[in-house]
Amino acid sequence: MIIVTDRLELIAGTLDLTEAELHDPGRFADLLAARVPASWPPPLNDNATMEWCRRYYKEHSDGVGWANWYFVLREDSSRQRVAIGNGGFGGKPTADGTIKLGYSIVEEFQERGYATEAVRGLVLWAFSHSEVARIIGETYPNLTKSIRVLEKNGFVFIGGGAESGVIGYELRCRSD
Repeated sequence: MIIVTDRLELIAGTLDLTEAELHDPGRFADLLAARVPASWPPPLNDNATMEWCRRYYKEHSDGVGWANWYFVLREDSSRQRVAIGNGGFGGKPTADGTIKLGYSIVEEFQERGYATEAVRGLVLWAFSHSEVARIIGETYPNLTKSIRVLEKNGFVFIGGGAESGVIGYELRCRSD
């Protein structure tokens, strides 16, 4: 499953991709058909995040799309495909249609609009599913760039997040 935006391909994570990311960097790059920078993984992503995705796919064989997505720049300045970030959702929608969104870009590719573009693609994909009514994005108050990505995509501040120290933003599906 792939979402194509102006400059990116968002590739839905799978158990195979997640296990390669955890244990076999060469295979991970091959599966993405992209160069993976030495600075991988993106900020605030770690083995615990990857292990959560791995467990999710093992428990939800129909969960592709509802967990991690890999952001691949289709062509960098050297005309190569390169993995620049990841993001996605915290699982399938809840009974009230809520999903949680997260995203991160490798530091050397930040401040170029890639996060905003990737989030826009993920939002469009999510809202193409009738069971999704709203998307929650949480971040830290000091991550002003992350807040700006949410705001550029129409998210509005809703207060404190689920964890201590984070703030929440939401975007509701428009039923035009």
